[in-house]
Amino acid sequence: MSIRRAIGWVPVSIPPNPGDSLSRRRRVLYILMLGALTALGPFTIDLYLPAFPALEASLRVSETAVQLTLTGTTVGFALGQLVVGPLSDKFGRRVPLILATALHISASLGAALSTDLGSLGLFRVLMGIGAAGGGVVAMAMVRDLFSGYAMVRMFSRMAMVNGLAPILAPVIGSQLLLIMPWPGIFFFLASYGTLVIVAAILLVRETLPRELRGRSGLTAGQRYKVLFTDRIFVGLLLLGGMNFGGLFTYLSASPFLFQNVYGFSPQQYGLLFGINSLGIVAGVQTSSRLIRIVAPQWILACSTAWMVLMALLIVVFDRLGFGLWGVMVPLWFYILGTGFTFPCVQVLALSRHGAQAGTAASLLGAATFMMAGLVSPVVGWFGVGSATPMGAIQAVCITLAAAALWLVVRPRTVPSIH
Repeated sequence: MSIRRAIGWVPVSIPPNPGDSLSRRRRVLYILMLGALTALGPFTIDLYLPAFPALEASLRVSETAVQLTLTGTTVGFALGQLVVGPLSDKFGRRVPLILATALHISASLGAALSTDLGSLGLFRVLMGIGAAGGGVVAMAMVRDLFSGYAMVRMFSRMAMVNGLAPILAPVIGSQLLLIMPWPGIFFFLASYGTLVIVAAILLVRETLPRELRGRSGLTAGQRYKVLFTDRIFVGLLLLGGMNFGGLFTYLSASPFLFQNVYGFSPQQYGLLFGINSLGIVAGVQTSSRLIRIVAPQWILACSTAWMVLMALLIVVFDRLGFGLWGVMVPLWFYILGTGFTFPCVQVLALSRHGAQAGTAASLLGAATFMMAGLVSPVVGWFGVGSATPMGAIQAVCITLAAAALWLVVRPRTVPSIH
C-alpha cells in the first residue's frame, strides 16, 4: 500500500494561480481593463506635454513654473499610491479604485477651468492622487491572480496595452491643441477617467476575497515595516525611483528642448514622443521574454550599464555639435533601456510580497513618482538651452540606480522567482 493511500491523502486539483481558472476571453478582458487602468497615469502626465509652451505663454509664467505643475502631478501620484495601496489590501481592490478615479475626474475638470498657475498646480496634485489608484490596483490585482512566470506574462501583456498611452497621449494632445486651447486637454482627461470608472464598475471583479483582506492582521504601518526591512525590496525601490527619474528628466525637458531649441511644432513633437515611446514598449516586451532564460537581476545589471553609456553619449554628441540626430539616436536607445528595467523591478519586488501586494505596489509607484517630482525642477534650474543638462542628469540618475543594484540589492543574493 502506498504511503499516500495509507494516510488517506486525496489529490485535489488546485490551480497554482487563481488566474489560471480564468477563461481565455476573461483573461483578455482583464489584460485590456488593467492596461487601461494603468494607462490613466501616463495619459495624465503625457497628454499635456505638448502644451507646455502654450501654458507658459497663456499664464505668463516661466519654464520652471510650468514644470512645477508636472512636479505637482508626480507628488500627487506618490501620495495617492501610499494611501490607495494599503486601503486596497484592507478593503479590497474595487472600492479604492473607484473612489480614486472619481477624484481624478473632478480634479481634471478643475484644472480645465483654472485661470492661474496656483489653482492649476493644486488640481494637478489632486489629479495625480486620483490617477494613482489605477496603477496600484492593477499591479495588485495581477499579483492576486498570478505568480512566477505567469505574473511576468501578465505584466508584459498589460504593458503592451499600457505602452500605447505614452505613444498616443502626446499625439492626441498635440492634435487637440489644433482645435482647442490647452484647457481642452483636461476636459479630455475627465472623459477618459469617466470611461475608466464606468468600466471598473461594470467589468472589473474583486480579486481579493473578503476572507483574505487584512489576513495578516497587520496595520498599514506594520506592512510598510515588513517591506522596508527587506533589503532587496528597498534596493529595488531606489533602483526603480532613479530609473524613472532619468526617464522623467526626458519628459520634463523634451517639450522645451525639441520645440524651443530644435524648432519642432507641437504636432512634430508629439510624433517624436510617440516614436521614442516605442522604445519603452520594445524594451518591456523583450525583457519580459528574456526573464524566462535570464534572471531579472542580471537584466537589470545590463540595462543600467547600457543607459549610463547612452546618457553620456547624449552629452558628448551635444558638446561635439552633432545636432538633432546626435541627441535623438542615443536618447531612443536610453529609453529602450528603461523599458528593459521596468518589468524586472516589478517582478522582483512583488514576487516576495503577495500578502501585501497593494502596499508593495504603492511603494514602488510612490518611489518612482517622488523621484520624478524631485527631478523635474532640477531640469528647470539647469535650463534646456541644449541637450547637455538633460543627458547629464540622466547619467547621474542611472548611475545611482546601478549603485543601488550592486550595493543594496546585490544580484547574487536575489532568490529565484520560479
